Amino acid sequence: MMIELRINGELKTCAIGSSLHDLLTQLGMNPQLVAVEYNGEILARSRWTETILQAEDCLEVVTIVGGG
Repeated sequence: MMIELRINGELKTCAIGSSLHDLLTQLGMNPQLVAVEYNGEILARSRWTETILQAEDCLEVVTIVGGG
């Protein structure tokens, strides 16, 4: 069974019981190179594996880019 959630303004689906870390991996994102706002709160990377996604969650995922 799948749930719908919003990522960067777009509707996406993931399996029920997926963690935030699972979703990022599924989307092909490197968890070491992104920052995540989860339902309006910046979420510490240490909480990503324990955060189980729910239907209608809203995420903003920003890629960290280095440079000089």
